[in-house]
Amino acid sequence: MSQESDLRFIDFALAEPLQKAVAEIGYEQPSPIQAQSIPPLLAGRDVIGLAQTGTGKTAAFALPLLSRVDLGLRVPQLLVLAPTRELAIQVAEAMQSYAKFLPGFHVLPIYGGQSMSLQLKQLQRGVQVVVGTPGRIQDHLRRKTLRLDQLQAVVLDEADEMLRMGFIDAVEDILKHTPDGRQVALFSATMPDAIRRIAKTYLRDPLEIRIKSATTTVAAIRQRYWQVSGTHKLDALTRILEVEESNAWLVFVRTKTATVELAERLEARGYACGALNGDLSQALREQTIERLKAGTLDIVVATDVAARGLDVERITHVINYDIPNDTEAYVHRIGRTGRAGRTGDAILFVAPRERHLLHAIERATGQTITAMHLPSIEDVADRRMSQFKDQLSDVLNSQDLAVFESLIADYQQEKDIGLGEIAAALAYMVQKERPLVPVEAAVSKPMRSDSTGSGSGRPPSTRRRPENERSGGGGARQPRGGAGSGGEEVAMRRFRLDVGESHGAQVKNIVGAIANEAGIPSRNIRKVQINAEHTTVELPADIQSSVLQHLQKVWVAGRPLQIAPTDAGAPMGRAPAKPRSAAREEPRVPSKMILSAKPTKGEYKSKERGTGAVKRKKPVRGS
Repeated sequence: MSQESDLRFIDFALAEPLQKAVAEIGYEQPSPIQAQSIPPLLAGRDVIGLAQTGTGKTAAFALPLLSRVDLGLRVPQLLVLAPTRELAIQVAEAMQSYAKFLPGFHVLPIYGGQSMSLQLKQLQRGVQVVVGTPGRIQDHLRRKTLRLDQLQAVVLDEADEMLRMGFIDAVEDILKHTPDGRQVALFSATMPDAIRRIAKTYLRDPLEIRIKSATTTVAAIRQRYWQVSGTHKLDALTRILEVEESNAWLVFVRTKTATVELAERLEARGYACGALNGDLSQALREQTIERLKAGTLDIVVATDVAARGLDVERITHVINYDIPNDTEAYVHRIGRTGRAGRTGDAILFVAPRERHLLHAIERATGQTITAMHLPSIEDVADRRMSQFKDQLSDVLNSQDLAVFESLIADYQQEKDIGLGEIAAALAYMVQKERPLVPVEAAVSKPMRSDSTGSGSGRPPSTRRRPENERSGGGGARQPRGGAGSGGEEVAMRRFRLDVGESHGAQVKNIVGAIANEAGIPSRNIRKVQINAEHTTVELPADIQSSVLQHLQKVWVAGRPLQIAPTDAGAPMGRAPAKPRSAAREEPRVPSKMILSAKPTKGEYKSKERGTGAVKRKKPVRGS
């Protein structure tokens, strides 16, 4: 087992293009089924793999068998039988990603419900790999549209599931159509008599590999999952970081590149965060772990290999930011918390298409993972306010405030201002870099975007760096719009937006979208007039064309803004036309109101990169 744990993918004699793809994907250490299956399959031997779903079987057979495909032949050389169309598609997609650097490679998924003519057309063009369900493969064999005479290998994936679904006769029929000398790999979670008979009949001296899956996880660990939906994963992660009672966090991702990228994005949001991956030297790895133990780091983003053997008492939460393909990896990941009798929390992010992996983890561990509700903006605000109150109490109980009381009394007398207003102004000064009511940051763009500032009253897990340390200096931040950031008068220009009252648009939606997406201060978003089918608004005349292009993609009330100037470019100074109805005449929204506004359904969205995530202003760091 120790020898297995030292293996890396580079130790396998895979074809060089496949090694390149594996390195790019970020795979480092093979799972047990991969470690034991890849060498014999590369050597051409038949294999029986007994392992649960979710143990990494696809790579276990795909990588070695793809290494032996002849790209000069456009005929089926590898056939994979899968019980469901979902699994067939998943395997085909994995094959395509592994074969990224194989020139002229083609894989075709074949399953019922898909157009037969489309499948025929692609078969005629030529493919090296076919992945299909038994019934549709039989259809093609009957039609003589699929020839298997040059087949090198057959894979029976989840054989016991095919038996349960009644496909076992079809599987035998297909195997009878394959050449005598072909290689066979059979993977199954169990070995019923019917599967054992097929193995005995159609496999030659197979090597049997048994992988014992973990069946229990630490009882002290509370396991939850969040179904990835409209909210971007990074936004979801930061909300959870804000609200959960915690100490230190370990966040798992699949690849080395992702550790660095996510750590940088979290740092940009002000969290004390570091990356841990296989590319780090031993000295840097030890330094990162020591910082986590000492409390100068609160979040570490890691790969499975890099976190192996990690035991830090402070870790209260493990986040599976990327769901593992291997149930063993899941058990090892969450075991980084809840150690030595302590309690812990494990949270799993699951996309809709990954639910089968969630079910596989539940089956393998024998435990139910409960769904969790993502904390709302109100939850985050409540948490920040509670922390702020706690900090006030701590200061009142521990500090001598006589000098400050005298100062405030003098100021109150000089300015004739109430104590409540003075206290509110002081609270604003303390929290202005980290508003008590947070703004959701836009995350569908690359990092170097949103720093939320230092501030106080933070939980230990959300320790934030000093502003000058994070931004590289003490320079002031400039809005992206590039205009009207000071107190001087700004030349204005009128623009038309392709959204109006009939679509449900309101002044706060328009102002919020432009302020947050273009970085224009709300005081320079003027004369918003909402009409039935469109809206007009005055913006700084020197607004950059790139900002206008970005605003084209922003959605308000279910429609893209499609912003365009209404004139030939002259600065605007005329008063707006009177609104058609008093109900639409709303006051201009002050900046601090926008910062406190909660995005509502249909308020404004960006379709950039297809995320559909509600986007918010991302300040640009000063130089």
